[in-house]
Amino acid sequence: MTTPPLEDDPRFDRTRALVLEHGWNATSYQLVNPGIAHWFSARGDAVVGYVDVPRVRVVAGAPVCAPERLPAVVEEFEAACAALRRRACYFGAEGRLDSLLRDSRRHSRVLLGGQPAWDPHGWPDIVRRRASLRAQFNRARNKGVEVSPAAPASAAVSGPLRRILSEWLGTRGLPPLHFLVEPDTLERLADRRVFVARRGDREIAFLLASPVPRRDGWLIEQIVRGREAVNGTNELLIDFAMRIFAAEGARYVTLGLSPLSPYVAPERVNPMWLRLLLGWVRLHGRRFYNFEGLDRFKAKFAPDRWEPVYAIAAEPRFSVRSLHAIAAAFSGGSPELLVARALWRAVRTEMRWLSRRLGGRH
Repeated sequence: MTTPPLEDDPRFDRTRALVLEHGWNATSYQLVNPGIAHWFSARGDAVVGYVDVPRVRVVAGAPVCAPERLPAVVEEFEAACAALRRRACYFGAEGRLDSLLRDSRRHSRVLLGGQPAWDPHGWPDIVRRRASLRAQFNRARNKGVEVSPAAPASAAVSGPLRRILSEWLGTRGLPPLHFLVEPDTLERLADRRVFVARRGDREIAFLLASPVPRRDGWLIEQIVRGREAVNGTNELLIDFAMRIFAAEGARYVTLGLSPLSPYVAPERVNPMWLRLLLGWVRLHGRRFYNFEGLDRFKAKFAPDRWEPVYAIAAEPRFSVRSLHAIAAAFSGGSPELLVARALWRAVRTEMRWLSRRLGGRH
């Protein structure tokens, strides 16, 4: 279904206003992304972004509302779900919602991983201590890479940025995912920031960040490299963004969820079946998602802390059905079909590589 233009979507302004007033979760601004449905409280002072899948509403993070209203809003939203014979499952829940529901007998939670967080005012000290980071910055600068901010209005219609995004998506092991990892955010840049890396007169990469208003901060949600990006480009983009955010008074920056990250203090919250499944995925799923590489990339920037991120389901024990519902929200339909498409993509990639190798022998 085609997403209506913003000016034709009456819920956009309402959602955006609530997010800018109360957004605390790192992913709160992503409620304005295409494909997210919205539920509003009876008072009109809270919004929940979600995706409907059979018998479950998978929530994007947590309800967006004033902290003192969170218990009542959760109750009201879950009652609305029950009236439709659905239950809620909050994906990407952080400290506030976890603290509220941790001891609830009606809810269960699993640890998804962690997200690294910084106070950007401490960034210059991190750079001074990390010679490896300075080497990456210099590597990119020595090849002529420069970073500058882009006006959202121009970024939204930029042909070169669209080209870079298309090139980057072509390198992914999985078909494009949606929900909280919607790849095409260039259409909804109202409050987002875009920083572009150029080499000469060519755009080669960009960084996109969305606001985390109640924490005076930013989520760096995308770092997108084109084919012409050189080593050190990603690091230079992050360095530029950190310094800009600090200069503007931000107190919080995160690179977002790192699934299954070992940097989060371990908790015995996940059922055994899920620990075994996620361990297998981390070990054997590298072709489709490089968990270890993502962890190493984020960790090398020496975050101040790693914040745990959870999935919380409105059921006494976290079930396979809730896990399937989360996968369906990200796949935009059948998770099984997504895996089949990913395997077929992997086979085609292997065939191309083999053809190139054999062709090089003649």
